[in-house]
Amino acid sequence: MNRHPDLLPRRLIFANPERIVVRISHDGSRIAFLAPRDGVLNLWVGPIARVEDARPVTRVTDRNLGLSVVWMHDNRHVLYFRDRAGDENWCAWAIDLESGKSRSLTPETGVTCVTQQFSREFPTELLLRHNGRDKRHRDLYRVNVATGESRLIEQNNEGFTGYFTDQRFRVLFAVRFTADGGYELVRRGEHGQWARFEKVDAEDQMMTHAVEVSADGRELYWLDSRGRNTAAVVAQDLGNGARRVLADDPRFDFTQLLLDPVLDRPIAGVCTRERQHWQVLDAAFADDFAYLTRASAGELAITGMSLDRRHWLVAYYRDDAPLEYFHYDREQRQAPRLFSAKPALEGVPLAAMEPVTIRARDGLALVSYLSRPSGAAPAKGWPMVLLVHGGPWARDIWGLCPNHQWLTNRGYAVLSVNFRGSTGFGKAFVNAGNREWAGKMHDDLIDAVDWAVTQGIADPARVAIMGTSYGGYSALVGVTFTPEKFACAIDLVGISNLVTWVNTIPAYWQTWKSILAVRIGDEKTEEGRRFLEERSPLNRADRIVRPLLIGQGANDVRVKAAESEQIVAAMQRHGIPVTYVYYPDEGHGLGRAENSRSFAAVTEAFLAQHLGGRCEPVGDDFEGSTITFKAGRDLIPQEAR
Repeated sequence: MNRHPDLLPRRLIFANPERIVVRISHDGSRIAFLAPRDGVLNLWVGPIARVEDARPVTRVTDRNLGLSVVWMHDNRHVLYFRDRAGDENWCAWAIDLESGKSRSLTPETGVTCVTQQFSREFPTELLLRHNGRDKRHRDLYRVNVATGESRLIEQNNEGFTGYFTDQRFRVLFAVRFTADGGYELVRRGEHGQWARFEKVDAEDQMMTHAVEVSADGRELYWLDSRGRNTAAVVAQDLGNGARRVLADDPRFDFTQLLLDPVLDRPIAGVCTRERQHWQVLDAAFADDFAYLTRASAGELAITGMSLDRRHWLVAYYRDDAPLEYFHYDREQRQAPRLFSAKPALEGVPLAAMEPVTIRARDGLALVSYLSRPSGAAPAKGWPMVLLVHGGPWARDIWGLCPNHQWLTNRGYAVLSVNFRGSTGFGKAFVNAGNREWAGKMHDDLIDAVDWAVTQGIADPARVAIMGTSYGGYSALVGVTFTPEKFACAIDLVGISNLVTWVNTIPAYWQTWKSILAVRIGDEKTEEGRRFLEERSPLNRADRIVRPLLIGQGANDVRVKAAESEQIVAAMQRHGIPVTYVYYPDEGHGLGRAENSRSFAAVTEAFLAQHLGGRCEPVGDDFEGSTITFKAGRDLIPQEAR
């Protein structure tokens, strides 16, 4: 294997960010964020005017805190979240910044929670939903962070997937999925019965949801694709039901709203095309967005605003530089820089991410992102990694992607494709992916590879397919449905058997089954089971002829370890070699930096062996990791064992 002095170290690429999930207090005086403490992401707090004075306020040693930080309106308590070994049983914790004491707000084991509502009117209280009573359903609780008191206010006996509440902690609506794959917004009548308020059909379900009700209770704001192809910003009069469109785009969905911190009315909306686009909805803020969008060539993100609207926390992300945070003072019209998420990457030569639109064989436009190694392409094209996003109801976006930077530095072109079924491109695009797992969704990926070959970007004999979750499933599809298309494949926590996967999803996902039946296939019918079996890589394991690397977390609740283990066993029965890497302290993906780094080391050696790219020696990149080879360690080059 080659050694190159200009290789970016994996320890740099896959290190924890130095500061991430940065949030501003409601009075605008302080920020809270996650930063390493002895190598583990903990909660830090400091004055926004002197960020160098920030100090850690938690001492967690086992694994990173969850990527959510919330200030309470009393400006004294901050919420953070923990699970155990990746089991996604998130426990909510609140720390009192004056006393330094933390308390758990939900059961610490075996229960998962979701934050429901924070309120200006009740500064030390919030609404939480958790499934402590019944693992299938989350009940609604009113919790006092100062005392720890928790009071049940809605027992979820109806199988609701969620609630819609207001600043006064009133339950305005409940949400329940319907048998046809859509959902209803229902509200309680005079005699306590629930009656339909709004119906969202299956074709609109992915793009349409209620966002917030105005502080005066007069309007409900939606991201809504009903009656159009893309999700528009819509205001609904709660008195007479009349609707008005505040913003729309003919090709792309609006996916995010910035709300006024007092009026709860939309200030601006985000529509992500090839790149992000902000549309101002409140003219009073037009000058602010004009200033902020001119301030950087990167994409603007607004992560918080003080109640008086003066102090904003903004960030800019780019494709070739780390995320940067700024404090925007609206009164002074100034935005001094605070810090970047990864200072060690500042000034490092990084690859650009190029938006490209690829036409699928049926003419569908696939917005994709390409990163190329430095220098001219070889005569036959570069070796290439097709990097498939998870979800699949998600999307790739432009920005700094660690995998793109790592792989281009090793000499690979990298292509990320928003195949049909990805979100953000309108309901016709999402619904074109219905029942197309291992069908047209995979055809889109093949078409993208063929495009890269035709353009002289990729060497057709040296293309790998790689992904996590649905992306891992796609990697398995790649080596079973198109067994000779790819030179090798890397699957991290991917599904191998759609029938067993649907039947082992978490109890609190059961209400999603009607949606899965529409989107993937209905395992409750004999015909549906046969269809899912046909689209399951496990049942084609005997066709695998290319090298395969599989990674799995033991505590994955979304894709059980059995999904990896059964395809490994099937390959072994057929005498087909496979490398299987297992992490006893991980869940759906790799949350510990040590584990991410070790899997990257194995992946890098695997790709170098089968695609011929550059490889950094493994060195001490297994230190601190729980990496376990359950099969095929001998198939990995000696330096990565």
